[in-house]
Amino acid sequence: MTPKLFCSALGVLALLGGAITYVAHAREDDATENAVPVVTGQPMRSDGRTLFFRNLAEGPDSGKLAAVPVADPGAARRVGELHCDRFAAAHGTAICLRLKAGSLPAMTEMIVLDPNLRERHRETLPGTPSRARVSPDGRFVNWTLFVTGDSYAATGFSTRTGLYEVATGRLVKTIEELAVFVDGKRYFASDVNYWGITFAADGNRFYVTMASKGTTYLIEADYRAYRGTAIAKNVECPSLSPDGRRIAYKQKVSAGVWRLAVLDLATRQVTHPPDSRPVDDQPVWQGNNTLLYPLRNSSNTLDLWSVGLTAPAKLLVPQATSPSFG
Repeated sequence: MTPKLFCSALGVLALLGGAITYVAHAREDDATENAVPVVTGQPMRSDGRTLFFRNLAEGPDSGKLAAVPVADPGAARRVGELHCDRFAAAHGTAICLRLKAGSLPAMTEMIVLDPNLRERHRETLPGTPSRARVSPDGRFVNWTLFVTGDSYAATGFSTRTGLYEVATGRLVKTIEELAVFVDGKRYFASDVNYWGITFAADGNRFYVTMASKGTTYLIEADYRAYRGTAIAKNVECPSLSPDGRRIAYKQKVSAGVWRLAVLDLATRQVTHPPDSRPVDDQPVWQGNNTLLYPLRNSSNTLDLWSVGLTAPAKLLVPQATSPSFG
């Protein structure tokens, strides 16, 4: 190629507005089979048609927020400059949790974002990122942080779950003062932990895991009344379906091992999607019949999978975690 033609080719590439690269996840049998197309330098927006996730493909963009169209999850992932350890979005509001570099003890930056993923508000909170959610109406963001320990399988771990009202700026650093009733009686214990909030469509009713004395409860709570009631046991990291009829969650089956389960709120019947592999995250609903969740692969990273309530599981996005539709 002549120098003139070479320079022209470079100009065309520059006009594309982003660089397309392929990141191969190393595997001895066939690395190219697992290549992940990545597009950098592209803006991202919470537009209701996007699947966001934390990019885990090897390379300089690993750990950054990435996105693919909901209608085409196999498309080249767009990777921005936002680093998040946890991310969630809904109705034009997003939350990014990231561990503050060099903090000791550990501190987390909780960043509230607008539809263009620009910062609206920031808080620095004690602990390491664990869970994040946005209410369906975009009015509330919530988070769970590990204050001690780094796993729900660890003994003696402690979590702190809080809420932020986007419109008013009201900050609830912990919901530990929530009045909770178990078997009709107000429950008090010094070892209570909360984690994994999920909101109903009205933004007022929410569900959360409460753990105490070796038992985990599903709490149904009213935010305005600031009162909750235990409605089920052995429920962790609940996720309410868009129609409000079902709770998907982690069900403990042995020490440190959980599987996906679904609770019908009307009948209290528990069913299991057709994937018995162990999960350790809060599932995400896609519509009312499909769940998304990360699973660890043979290379010790995470892939995003989807499973129907009765349809088999399938790999959705390789080398990705912390999914959210926004």
